[in-house]
Amino acid sequence: MSENKNFSPMMQRYLETKEEYKDCILFYRLGDFYEMFFDDAITAARELEITLTGKDCGQEERAPMAGVPHHAAEMYISRLIAKGYKVAICEQLEDPKTAKGIVKRGVIRVVTPGTIVESNMLEERKNNFIMSIYKAGIYFGIGVCDISTGEFYASEIKDNNNFPLLLDEIARYTPSELVINSNIANCEDEISKIKERFTSYITKFEDKFFNSKLEKLNLRFNILDTDGKQVENMQEKTLAIPAINALIEYLEQTQMTNLDHINKITLYQISKYMSLDINARRNLEITEKMRDKSKKGTLLWVLDKTSTSMGARNLRRWLSDPLVDTKEINQRLNSVKELKDNIILRGEIVENLKKVYDIERLAGKMAYGNANARDMITLKNSLIKLPEVKRVLSECKADMLVNLYSELDELQDIYELLEKSIIEDPPMTVKEGGIIKLRI
Repeated sequence: MSENKNFSPMMQRYLETKEEYKDCILFYRLGDFYEMFFDDAITAARELEITLTGKDCGQEERAPMAGVPHHAAEMYISRLIAKGYKVAICEQLEDPKTAKGIVKRGVIRVVTPGTIVESNMLEERKNNFIMSIYKAGIYFGIGVCDISTGEFYASEIKDNNNFPLLLDEIARYTPSELVINSNIANCEDEISKIKERFTSYITKFEDKFFNSKLEKLNLRFNILDTDGKQVENMQEKTLAIPAINALIEYLEQTQMTNLDHINKITLYQISKYMSLDINARRNLEITEKMRDKSKKGTLLWVLDKTSTSMGARNLRRWLSDPLVDTKEINQRLNSVKELKDNIILRGEIVENLKKVYDIERLAGKMAYGNANARDMITLKNSLIKLPEVKRVLSECKADMLVNLYSELDELQDIYELLEKSIIEDPPMTVKEGGIIKLRI
Protein backbone atom coordinates (compact mmCIF):
# COMPACT_ATOMS: atom_id res chain seq x y z
CA MET A 1 0.00 0.00 0.00
CA SER A 2 3.06 2.27 -0.15
CA GLU A 3 2.37 3.16 -3.85
CA ASN A 4 -0.52 5.44 -3.01
CA LYS A 5 -0.54 7.27 -6.37
CA ASN A 6 -2.50 4.45 -8.01
CA PHE A 7 -5.39 4.93 -5.63
CA SER A 8 -8.25 7.43 -5.83
CA PRO A 9 -7.55 10.89 -4.26
CA MET A 10 -9.69 10.14 -1.19
CA MET A 11 -8.00 6.78 -0.65
CA GLN A 12 -4.57 8.38 -1.06
CA ARG A 13 -5.38 10.70 1.83
CA TYR A 14 -6.62 7.77 3.89
CA LEU A 15 -3.43 5.77 3.25
CA GLU A 16 -1.23 8.76 4.15
CA THR A 17 -3.03 9.05 7.48
CA LYS A 18 -2.96 5.31 8.09
CA GLU A 19 0.82 5.30 7.51
CA GLU A 20 1.21 7.54 10.59
CA TYR A 21 -0.97 5.30 12.76
CA LYS A 22 0.03 1.79 11.72
CA ASP A 23 -0.61 0.28 15.15
CA CYS A 24 -4.18 1.65 15.35
CA ILE A 25 -7.52 0.89 13.81
CA LEU A 26 -8.26 4.12 11.95
CA PHE A 27 -11.81 5.50 12.26
CA TYR A 28 -11.98 7.70 9.16
CA ARG A 29 -14.90 10.15 9.13
CA LEU A 30 -16.89 10.15 5.88
CA GLY A 31 -20.18 12.02 6.30
CA ASP A 32 -22.25 10.46 9.08
CA PHE A 33 -20.03 7.38 9.40
CA TYR A 34 -16.58 6.41 10.55
CA GLU A 35 -15.24 4.09 7.87
CA MET A 36 -12.42 1.56 8.06
CA PHE A 37 -10.60 0.10 5.06
CA PHE A 38 -8.36 -2.84 4.13
CA ASP A 39 -7.03 -4.83 7.11
CA ASP A 40 -8.69 -2.46 9.60
CA ALA A 41 -12.06 -3.16 8.00
CA ILE A 42 -11.53 -6.91 8.11
CA THR A 43 -10.49 -6.74 11.78
CA ALA A 44 -13.35 -4.43 12.78
CA ALA A 45 -15.94 -6.51 10.93
CA ARG A 46 -14.74 -9.62 12.77
CA GLU A 47 -14.40 -8.07 16.23
CA LEU A 48 -17.52 -5.87 16.12
CA GLU A 49 -19.67 -8.29 14.12
CA ILE A 50 -20.54 -5.64 11.54
CA THR A 51 -20.95 -5.99 7.77
CA LEU A 52 -17.85 -6.10 5.59
CA THR A 53 -18.46 -4.38 2.26
CA GLY A 54 -16.20 -2.81 -0.38
CA LYS A 55 -15.40 0.59 -1.88
CA ASP A 56 -14.01 1.60 -5.25
CA CYS A 57 -10.51 2.89 -4.64
CA GLY A 58 -8.92 3.24 -8.07
CA GLN A 59 -7.74 -0.37 -8.15
CA GLU A 60 -9.12 -3.39 -9.96
CA GLU A 61 -10.36 -4.87 -6.71
CA ARG A 62 -12.57 -2.92 -4.33
CA ALA A 63 -11.07 -2.04 -0.94
CA PRO A 64 -12.59 -3.96 2.00
CA MET A 65 -14.69 -1.48 3.98
CA ALA A 66 -16.65 -1.48 7.25
CA GLY A 67 -18.31 1.44 8.97
CA VAL A 68 -20.13 2.55 12.11
CA PRO A 69 -22.47 5.56 12.63
CA HIS A 70 -20.61 8.51 14.15
CA HIS A 71 -23.23 8.93 16.91
CA ALA A 72 -22.61 5.34 18.08
CA ALA A 73 -18.83 5.39 17.64
CA GLU A 74 -18.10 5.51 21.38
CA MET A 75 -19.77 2.14 21.93
CA TYR A 76 -17.84 0.48 19.11
CA ILE A 77 -14.55 2.05 20.22
CA SER A 78 -15.07 0.75 23.77
CA ARG A 79 -15.56 -2.78 22.40
CA LEU A 80 -12.35 -2.58 20.37
CA ILE A 81 -10.40 -1.20 23.34
CA ALA A 82 -11.74 -4.02 25.53
CA LYS A 83 -10.38 -6.47 22.96
CA GLY A 84 -6.91 -4.89 23.14
CA TYR A 85 -6.84 -2.54 20.14
CA LYS A 86 -5.91 1.12 19.75
CA VAL A 87 -8.24 3.41 17.80
CA ALA A 88 -7.21 6.61 15.97
CA ILE A 89 -10.14 8.98 15.37
CA CYS A 90 -9.79 10.93 12.13
CA GLU A 91 -12.32 13.77 11.91
CA GLN A 92 -13.46 16.19 9.21
CA LEU A 93 -11.70 19.47 10.02
CA GLU A 94 -13.85 21.62 7.75
CA ASP A 95 -17.48 21.80 6.68
CA PRO A 96 -18.03 19.52 3.65
CA LYS A 97 -20.58 22.06 2.31
CA THR A 98 -17.98 24.83 2.04
CA ALA A 99 -14.85 22.75 1.38
CA LYS A 100 -13.19 22.98 -2.00
CA GLY A 101 -12.17 19.57 -3.27
CA ILE A 102 -11.50 16.79 -0.76
CA VAL A 103 -12.54 17.65 2.80
CA LYS A 104 -9.55 18.25 5.07
CA ARG A 105 -9.27 15.56 7.74
CA GLY A 106 -6.93 14.88 10.64
CA VAL A 107 -6.55 12.60 13.65
CA ILE A 108 -7.87 14.40 16.71
CA ARG A 109 -7.19 11.68 19.28
CA VAL A 110 -5.85 8.17 19.73
CA VAL A 111 -7.83 6.05 22.20
CA THR A 112 -5.78 3.34 23.89
CA PRO A 113 -6.57 1.03 26.83
CA GLY A 114 -4.69 3.36 29.20
CA THR A 115 -6.05 6.68 27.92
CA ILE A 116 -9.81 6.27 28.21
CA VAL A 117 -11.68 9.25 29.69
CA GLU A 118 -15.27 8.50 28.71
CA SER A 119 -17.21 7.69 31.88
CA ASN A 120 -19.33 4.97 30.22
CA MET A 121 -16.12 3.13 29.25
CA LEU A 122 -14.64 3.24 32.77
CA GLU A 123 -15.44 1.52 36.04
CA GLU A 124 -16.65 4.24 38.42
CA ARG A 125 -15.02 2.76 41.52
CA LYS A 126 -11.71 1.74 39.97
CA ASN A 127 -8.77 3.66 38.52
CA ASN A 128 -7.67 3.12 34.93
CA PHE A 129 -3.88 3.40 35.11
CA ILE A 130 -1.28 3.63 32.37
CA MET A 131 2.33 2.88 33.40
CA SER A 132 5.61 3.79 31.73
CA ILE A 133 8.67 1.63 32.43
CA TYR A 134 12.21 2.86 31.83
CA LYS A 135 14.92 0.21 32.09
CA ALA A 136 18.56 1.26 32.50
CA GLY A 137 20.92 -1.65 33.12
CA ILE A 138 19.38 -3.67 35.94
CA TYR A 139 17.38 -0.74 37.34
CA PHE A 140 13.90 0.61 36.56
CA GLY A 141 12.04 3.89 36.69
CA ILE A 142 8.24 3.94 36.58
CA GLY A 143 5.57 6.55 35.96
CA VAL A 144 1.88 5.83 36.58
CA CYS A 145 -1.09 7.99 35.61
CA ASP A 146 -4.87 7.89 35.53
CA ILE A 147 -5.74 10.63 33.06
CA SER A 148 -9.44 10.51 33.95
CA THR A 149 -8.67 11.71 37.50
CA GLY A 150 -5.33 13.50 36.99
CA GLU A 151 -3.41 11.28 39.44
CA PHE A 152 0.28 10.77 38.63
CA TYR A 153 2.80 8.69 40.60
CA ALA A 154 6.46 7.87 39.99
CA SER A 155 9.16 5.79 41.64
CA GLU A 156 12.50 4.09 41.15
CA ILE A 157 13.48 0.46 41.58
CA LYS A 158 17.16 -0.04 42.39
CA ASP A 159 17.40 -2.93 44.79
CA ASN A 160 18.90 -6.41 44.74
CA ASN A 161 15.66 -7.90 43.48
CA ASN A 162 14.72 -5.42 40.77
CA PHE A 163 12.61 -7.28 38.21
CA PRO A 164 10.46 -9.11 40.82
CA LEU A 165 9.89 -5.71 42.46
CA LEU A 166 8.84 -4.29 39.08
CA LEU A 167 6.31 -7.12 38.74
CA ASP A 168 5.04 -6.25 42.24
CA GLU A 169 4.52 -2.62 41.18
CA ILE A 170 2.66 -3.67 38.03
CA ALA A 171 0.49 -5.91 40.24
CA ARG A 172 -0.08 -2.96 42.62
CA TYR A 173 -1.57 -0.74 39.90
CA THR A 174 -2.80 -3.37 37.39
CA PRO A 175 -2.37 -0.86 34.55
CA SER A 176 -4.39 -1.42 31.41
CA GLU A 177 -1.42 -0.25 29.31
CA LEU A 178 2.38 -0.30 29.62
CA VAL A 179 4.63 2.15 27.75
CA ILE A 180 8.17 0.73 27.63
CA ASN A 181 11.61 1.60 26.29
CA SER A 182 13.70 -0.62 24.00
CA ASN A 183 15.86 -2.01 26.83
CA ILE A 184 12.93 -3.86 28.34
CA ALA A 185 11.18 -4.46 24.99
CA ASN A 186 14.27 -6.31 23.73
CA CYS A 187 14.53 -8.49 26.85
CA GLU A 188 12.43 -11.48 25.79
CA ASP A 189 12.55 -13.19 29.17
CA GLU A 190 11.21 -10.14 31.05
CA ILE A 191 8.55 -9.34 28.45
CA SER A 192 7.33 -12.94 28.41
CA LYS A 193 7.00 -12.93 32.22
CA ILE A 194 5.03 -9.66 32.10
CA LYS A 195 2.71 -11.03 29.39
CA GLU A 196 2.31 -14.29 31.30
CA ARG A 197 1.15 -12.50 34.47
CA PHE A 198 -0.73 -9.45 33.18
CA THR A 199 -3.19 -8.53 30.46
CA SER A 200 -1.85 -4.97 29.98
CA TYR A 201 -1.56 -3.68 26.42
CA ILE A 202 2.16 -3.09 25.73
CA THR A 203 3.37 -0.11 23.67
CA LYS A 204 7.03 0.20 22.72
CA PHE A 205 7.81 3.93 22.71
CA GLU A 206 10.76 5.67 21.11
CA ASP A 207 13.82 5.88 23.36
CA LYS A 208 14.33 9.57 22.60
CA PHE A 209 11.24 10.35 24.68
CA PHE A 210 12.72 8.57 27.73
CA ASN A 211 14.98 11.57 28.35
CA SER A 212 16.34 13.30 31.44
CA LYS A 213 15.11 16.84 30.69
CA LEU A 214 13.83 18.69 33.73
CA GLU A 215 12.67 21.98 32.20
CA LYS A 216 9.14 20.86 31.32
CA LEU A 217 8.65 19.05 34.62
CA ASN A 218 9.77 22.04 36.71
CA LEU A 219 7.58 24.46 34.76
CA ARG A 220 4.40 22.42 34.65
CA PHE A 221 4.26 20.07 37.61
CA ASN A 222 4.24 20.29 41.36
CA ILE A 223 6.43 17.30 42.34
CA LEU A 224 5.77 16.12 45.90
CA ASP A 225 6.74 13.22 48.13
CA THR A 226 4.11 11.11 49.89
CA ASP A 227 4.09 13.54 52.84
CA GLY A 228 3.09 16.37 50.53
CA LYS A 229 6.49 18.08 50.69
CA GLN A 230 8.20 19.53 47.62
CA VAL A 231 10.89 17.27 46.13
CA GLU A 232 13.98 19.45 45.91
CA ASN A 233 16.53 17.06 44.41
CA MET A 234 14.71 15.93 41.26
CA GLN A 235 17.96 15.91 39.23
CA GLU A 236 19.04 12.91 41.31
CA LYS A 237 16.00 10.89 40.18
CA THR A 238 17.76 9.63 37.05
CA LEU A 239 15.41 6.66 36.66
CA ALA A 240 12.09 8.34 37.47
CA ILE A 241 12.58 11.40 35.22
CA PRO A 242 12.83 9.47 31.91
CA ALA A 243 9.76 7.39 32.85
CA ILE A 244 7.78 10.55 33.68
CA ASN A 245 8.89 12.40 30.53
CA ALA A 246 8.01 9.47 28.27
CA LEU A 247 4.57 9.04 29.82
CA ILE A 248 3.79 12.75 29.48
CA GLU A 249 4.92 12.72 25.85
CA TYR A 250 2.84 9.62 25.10
CA LEU A 251 -0.26 11.19 26.66
CA GLU A 252 0.24 14.41 24.73
CA GLN A 253 0.79 12.57 21.44
CA THR A 254 -2.31 10.42 21.81
CA GLN A 255 -4.72 12.89 23.41
CA MET A 256 -3.79 16.03 21.42
CA THR A 257 -5.52 18.27 23.95
CA ASN A 258 -4.95 20.27 27.11
CA LEU A 259 -3.88 18.08 30.03
CA ASP A 260 -3.66 20.85 32.63
CA HIS A 261 -5.65 18.82 35.14
CA ILE A 262 -2.53 16.64 35.49
CA ASN A 263 -0.43 19.11 37.47
CA LYS A 264 0.93 17.14 40.42
CA ILE A 265 3.29 14.17 40.54
CA THR A 266 3.70 12.14 43.71
CA LEU A 267 7.18 10.62 43.96
CA TYR A 268 7.14 7.66 46.35
CA GLN A 269 9.59 5.11 47.72
CA ILE A 270 8.85 1.47 46.95
CA SER A 271 9.74 0.65 50.56
CA LYS A 272 6.92 2.88 51.85
CA TYR A 273 4.40 0.14 51.12
CA MET A 274 4.30 -3.55 51.86
CA SER A 275 5.59 -5.53 48.90
CA LEU A 276 2.97 -8.03 47.73
CA ASP A 277 3.70 -10.12 44.67
CA ILE A 278 1.01 -11.03 42.18
CA ASN A 279 0.51 -14.50 43.71
CA ALA A 280 -0.02 -13.06 47.21
CA ARG A 281 -2.52 -10.52 45.85
CA ARG A 282 -4.38 -13.23 43.97
CA ASN A 283 -4.48 -15.66 46.89
CA LEU A 284 -5.51 -12.99 49.42
CA GLU A 285 -8.37 -11.95 47.12
CA ILE A 286 -7.95 -8.32 48.12
CA THR A 287 -9.76 -6.70 45.17
CA GLU A 288 -10.81 -9.60 42.92
CA LYS A 289 -11.73 -13.26 43.23
CA MET A 290 -9.30 -15.89 41.98
CA ARG A 291 -11.97 -17.80 40.13
CA ASP A 292 -13.86 -15.19 38.12
CA LYS A 293 -12.05 -11.85 38.79
CA SER A 294 -15.24 -10.45 40.34
CA LYS A 295 -15.32 -8.09 43.33
CA LYS A 296 -18.01 -9.92 45.29
CA GLY A 297 -16.54 -11.91 48.17
CA THR A 298 -13.23 -10.01 48.25
CA LEU A 299 -11.80 -7.95 51.10
CA LEU A 300 -12.67 -4.79 49.16
CA TRP A 301 -16.27 -5.98 48.77
CA VAL A 302 -16.56 -6.51 52.55
CA LEU A 303 -15.06 -3.12 53.46
CA ASP A 304 -16.36 -0.87 50.69
CA LYS A 305 -19.19 1.14 52.21
CA THR A 306 -17.93 4.38 50.64
CA SER A 307 -20.43 7.03 49.55
CA THR A 308 -18.55 8.33 46.49
CA SER A 309 -16.63 6.86 43.56
CA MET A 310 -13.61 8.90 44.66
CA GLY A 311 -13.72 7.28 48.08
CA ALA A 312 -14.08 3.82 46.54
CA ARG A 313 -11.00 4.33 44.37
CA ASN A 314 -9.06 5.63 47.37
CA LEU A 315 -10.04 2.63 49.52
CA ARG A 316 -8.98 0.29 46.70
CA ARG A 317 -5.57 2.02 46.59
CA TRP A 318 -5.16 1.79 50.37
CA LEU A 319 -5.89 -1.93 50.31
CA SER A 320 -3.51 -2.43 47.37
CA ASP A 321 -0.79 -0.36 49.08
CA PRO A 322 -0.55 -1.57 52.71
CA LEU A 323 1.47 0.85 54.84
CA VAL A 324 4.54 -0.30 56.78
CA ASP A 325 5.22 2.88 58.79
CA THR A 326 3.78 2.48 62.31
CA LYS A 327 3.12 6.21 62.73
CA GLU A 328 1.07 6.43 59.53
CA ILE A 329 -0.81 3.23 60.35
CA ASN A 330 -1.78 4.62 63.76
CA GLN A 331 -2.88 7.93 62.22
CA ARG A 332 -5.31 6.05 59.99
CA LEU A 333 -6.51 3.86 62.86
CA ASN A 334 -7.10 6.90 65.11
CA SER A 335 -9.18 8.53 62.37
CA VAL A 336 -11.22 5.37 61.85
CA LYS A 337 -11.74 5.05 65.62
CA GLU A 338 -13.04 8.62 65.92
CA LEU A 339 -15.51 8.14 63.09
CA LYS A 340 -16.57 4.74 64.42
CA ASP A 341 -17.16 6.01 67.96
CA ASN A 342 -18.93 9.24 66.99
CA ILE A 343 -22.13 8.08 65.28
CA ILE A 344 -23.52 11.60 64.77
CA LEU A 345 -20.28 12.87 63.19
CA ARG A 346 -20.08 9.86 60.91
CA GLY A 347 -23.73 10.17 59.92
CA GLU A 348 -23.33 13.83 58.96
CA ILE A 349 -20.28 13.12 56.82
CA VAL A 350 -21.96 10.18 55.07
CA GLU A 351 -25.16 12.15 54.44
CA ASN A 352 -23.26 15.02 52.79
CA LEU A 353 -20.94 12.80 50.77
CA LYS A 354 -23.90 10.89 49.30
CA LYS A 355 -24.72 14.06 47.36
CA VAL A 356 -21.17 14.53 46.03
CA TYR A 357 -20.54 13.15 42.54
CA ASP A 358 -17.21 12.18 40.97
CA ILE A 359 -15.49 15.59 41.08
CA GLU A 360 -12.15 14.12 39.94
CA ARG A 361 -13.50 12.69 36.70
CA LEU A 362 -15.83 15.62 36.08
CA ALA A 363 -12.79 17.91 36.28
CA GLY A 364 -10.95 15.60 33.89
CA LYS A 365 -13.82 15.75 31.38
CA MET A 366 -13.80 19.54 31.52
CA ALA A 367 -10.04 19.68 31.02
CA TYR A 368 -10.55 17.52 27.95
CA GLY A 369 -13.30 19.77 26.66
CA ASN A 370 -15.83 16.94 26.34
CA ALA A 371 -18.05 17.82 29.31
CA ASN A 372 -21.60 18.96 28.59
CA ALA A 373 -23.71 21.49 30.48
CA ARG A 374 -25.32 18.79 32.61
CA ASP A 375 -21.87 17.68 33.76
CA MET A 376 -21.31 21.27 34.89
CA ILE A 377 -24.56 21.30 36.86
CA THR A 378 -23.56 17.96 38.43
CA LEU A 379 -20.25 19.52 39.43
CA LYS A 380 -21.99 22.58 40.84
CA ASN A 381 -24.37 20.43 42.91
CA SER A 382 -21.36 18.55 44.30
CA LEU A 383 -19.40 21.69 45.14
CA ILE A 384 -22.30 23.15 47.12
CA LYS A 385 -21.81 20.32 49.63
CA LEU A 386 -18.10 20.97 50.29
CA PRO A 387 -18.55 23.82 52.86
CA GLU A 388 -20.83 21.56 54.90
CA VAL A 389 -18.34 18.67 54.68
CA LYS A 390 -15.62 21.04 55.89
CA ARG A 391 -17.81 22.32 58.73
CA VAL A 392 -18.38 18.76 59.96
CA LEU A 393 -14.64 17.99 59.76
CA SER A 394 -13.90 21.03 61.93
CA GLU A 395 -15.22 19.04 64.90
CA CYS A 396 -12.70 16.21 64.43
CA LYS A 397 -9.73 15.62 66.74
CA ALA A 398 -7.69 12.90 65.00
CA ASP A 399 -4.58 14.29 63.26
CA MET A 400 -5.43 12.87 59.84
CA LEU A 401 -8.96 14.33 59.90
CA VAL A 402 -7.66 17.68 61.16
CA ASN A 403 -5.25 17.75 58.19
CA LEU A 404 -8.10 16.92 55.81
CA TYR A 405 -10.06 19.84 57.27
CA SER A 406 -7.21 22.32 56.85
CA GLU A 407 -6.37 21.19 53.30
CA LEU A 408 -9.92 20.93 51.92
CA ASP A 409 -10.53 23.60 49.27
CA GLU A 410 -14.24 24.42 49.16
CA LEU A 411 -13.90 25.60 45.51
CA GLN A 412 -16.59 28.23 46.05
CA ASP A 413 -15.19 30.45 43.27
CA ILE A 414 -15.93 27.67 40.76
CA TYR A 415 -19.35 27.04 42.31
CA GLU A 416 -20.26 30.74 42.00
CA LEU A 417 -19.09 30.88 38.38
CA LEU A 418 -21.25 27.87 37.47
CA GLU A 419 -24.20 29.22 39.48
CA LYS A 420 -24.06 32.55 37.61
CA SER A 421 -23.50 31.03 34.18
CA ILE A 422 -25.48 27.81 33.59
CA ILE A 423 -29.25 27.31 33.82
CA GLU A 424 -30.54 24.68 36.25
CA ASP A 425 -31.86 22.20 33.66
CA PRO A 426 -29.70 22.59 30.55
CA PRO A 427 -30.02 20.51 27.35
CA MET A 428 -27.61 17.65 26.63
CA THR A 429 -25.77 19.32 23.75
CA VAL A 430 -24.45 22.79 22.96
CA LYS A 431 -26.19 22.71 19.57
CA GLU A 432 -29.59 22.90 21.27
CA GLY A 433 -28.68 26.26 22.85
CA GLY A 434 -30.32 27.73 25.91
CA ILE A 435 -27.47 26.82 28.27
CA ILE A 436 -26.21 30.21 29.48
CA LYS A 437 -28.23 32.24 31.97
CA LEU A 438 -29.40 35.48 30.44
CA ARG A 439 -28.77 38.66 32.42
CA ILE A 440 -31.54 41.22 32.20
